[in-house]
Amino acid sequence: MDATLTERSSLPELDELHRLIEMGGEHLRVRTLGKVDASGRSFDLLSIAMGNPSPDAPAIGYFGGVHGLERIGAEVVIAYLGNLVQRLKWDSVLHHQLASVRMVFMPMVNPGGMWLNTRANPQGIDLMRNAPLCSQESVPFLLGGQRLSPALPWYRGAEGQPMQDEAQALCDVVMDELCSRSFSMALDCHSGFGVQDRLWFPFAHTAQPLHHLAEIHALHRVFGQTHAHHNYVIEPQSLQYLTHGDLWDHLYLQCRERHPQHVFLPLTLEMGSWMWVKKNPRQLFSRHGIFNPLIAHRQQRVLRRHMALLDFVGRAAASQARWMPEPSERALHERQARARWYPELPRPTRVSVPA
Repeated sequence: MDATLTERSSLPELDELHRLIEMGGEHLRVRTLGKVDASGRSFDLLSIAMGNPSPDAPAIGYFGGVHGLERIGAEVVIAYLGNLVQRLKWDSVLHHQLASVRMVFMPMVNPGGMWLNTRANPQGIDLMRNAPLCSQESVPFLLGGQRLSPALPWYRGAEGQPMQDEAQALCDVVMDELCSRSFSMALDCHSGFGVQDRLWFPFAHTAQPLHHLAEIHALHRVFGQTHAHHNYVIEPQSLQYLTHGDLWDHLYLQCRERHPQHVFLPLTLEMGSWMWVKKNPRQLFSRHGIFNPLIAHRQQRVLRRHMALLDFVGRAAASQARWMPEPSERALHERQARARWYPELPRPTRVSVPA
C-alpha cells in the first residue's frame, strides 16, 4: 500500500484534514513542519493558512490536539476549518474578511499522542509543560509540571533538553505567522475537568497580570456585548493553578521580547468535560471518555456550540482597529480588569502606556 495513503488513513481527524485541504485547493497554503513517529507510524505536522498573506494584515491562529487524549479540541478546530472551506464556494462576506486577515490552523499539534491515546507525545512529554519557562511561584505538585519521570503525568522533559519537535513546530508557526504582525490572536482548544467552559489568557507561570491586560479586557467586553448569553468563564489561567513550561506564556514573552510594539493575545479554550461525564458516568472508565463526549449527538452539540466563539475571534482579529482601546482608554481598561481578575493585587500607582 502507498505510504502516503497509509498515513492519511491512520487517524479519522487526519483523513478529514486531508479532505478539507483537497477541497480548499488554491485558497489554502499548506506547510509540512516535520514528522513524528509513534509505534511504527509516521505523521506529518501540518499547518494550513488562508487569507491575506501581507505582513501588514492582522492574524488569528487556531490550534488543537496538543494533548493526544483531548481529541475534541482537534475536532473543533477541524470543524471550523471545514465551515470556512465550504463557505469559500459562496460566501462573499467571508472573502471580504479574508482580504483583511490571515487565518492559520494547526489542528493536530500532537498526532502521535492522538494515535497512542496519551496526553503526552510519544516520548512521554506533556507539550504544554515543555517550554523553557519556570514559575518563580509555588506550583501544584505534579500538575504544575515535573521532571521526575515520563511515567508520571505532566512530565516536562529533561532539564536543558530542546523542546520537543511538536512544541517547536507550534512555536515556529506562531512566531512566523502571528507574532511577526502588529496584531495577532491565537485560540488553543483543549478539554479538561470542570463543569464549565473556560477561556483562559496568560499567565500560567505567575499570578501577575500580562502587559496587554487592557486589550484582553476590551476583547472580553466586546465579546460579552455581542454574545450576551454565552456561558464561558473568562479569566487568567493563574486563577485556577500555576504551572512550569506553559507554551503560551513562553510565546507571549518571546513576542514581547522580539516585537515589543506588537500585540499578541493568546487564548485557551478549556471545554469542561465533567458535563459529558455527568450525563454518561460510564465514561469514567475510559481515559478517552474522561476528556471527550463519546455519544454522537453530544459530540455534534459540542462542535456546534463552539463555532460562534471561533468565528468571533476571527472577526475580532480582522476588525481589531474597531475595538482595541485607544491609548487614552488603556488606563481605565486596566483598572477594570484588575478589579475583575486581580482584586488581591495592590493597585499600580501609574499605568504605563506604550509609545
